[in-house]
Amino acid sequence: MNTPDGDACDYAVFLRGVNVAGAPMRMADVRRELAVLPVTNVRTLLASGNVVLQSTLRAAALKFQVEECLAAAFGYDAWVVVVDRERLGQLIDAWPYSADDAGMQSYATLFSDAEALLAWVAEAEAAGADAVVLGADAVAWQAPVGGTLDSAAGRLALGHKYKPVCTTRNLRTLQKVRASFES
Repeated sequence: MNTPDGDACDYAVFLRGVNVAGAPMRMADVRRELAVLPVTNVRTLLASGNVVLQSTLRAAALKFQVEECLAAAFGYDAWVVVVDRERLGQLIDAWPYSADDAGMQSYATLFSDAEALLAWVAEAEAAGADAVVLGADAVAWQAPVGGTLDSAAGRLALGHKYKPVCTTRNLRTLQKVRASFES
């Protein structure tokens, strides 16, 4: 979604690698740092790098500014994926798997680069993963409860190759982020 001339858009900003692998940060500090950008209503959800905010910036410009801000503030290679509120709802509403399957965890790997998504999908399929493309920006996949890290898609999503252009969230997290726009 592009913001019409000066209208603010609701965005979800998903940070990659927060509070893991040497990039610990408090969400209160993330909120404080992001507040210096041309954004409003900055809120963090959970402790794993989920931010909702409003901005008149387009998604690509917001992505760049958030990454620059976080890299400078926290001294790490900051990578984020920005999804507008409308698109987040579309992804959840198009979910291809049952949310009621107690034996499976549902995930979305969100991308900021469509070519990387296609390469990721090709690798996932070659490794035997069942992944469903939800558009140029997201892939849905599942893993058995307790087996995410052992699954082909899980290993690929957590790997270093696509780190700068994607991040993964489970369906419940996406639903909580969407609900936060209503509160």
